[in-house]
Amino acid sequence: MNAAGGTLRMIEQALAVLRPLHLQVRDDSHLHAGHAGARDGGGHYHLDIVSEQFAGRTAVARHRQVYAALGSLMGHSIHALAIQAWAPGERPVTASPSTTLSAKED
Repeated sequence: MNAAGGTLRMIEQALAVLRPLHLQVRDDSHLHAGHAGARDGGGHYHLDIVSEQFAGRTAVARHRQVYAALGSLMGHSIHALAIQAWAPGERPVTASPSTTLSAKED
């Protein structure tokens, strides 16, 4: 497993505390080659997550929950994170939990 794949797994494990009904993490680091954060080892990621814990919360509160769950990964393994955080019913999801992790492999 490459370093990006390891980070994707760490992100998935950290976010398990939110009990996601849907979780998709995409490594977009290759789109930021040469960027200071990429040179220093932190990756750029996109997150799409659905959790009942987001129900009735603002987007800012949802993002804070994600950042809290990720803890020390933020600023170290993760340089930048685009977040789409949904409560059930706000985004179409399957009935069973799903996880899709993808990393660009060279």
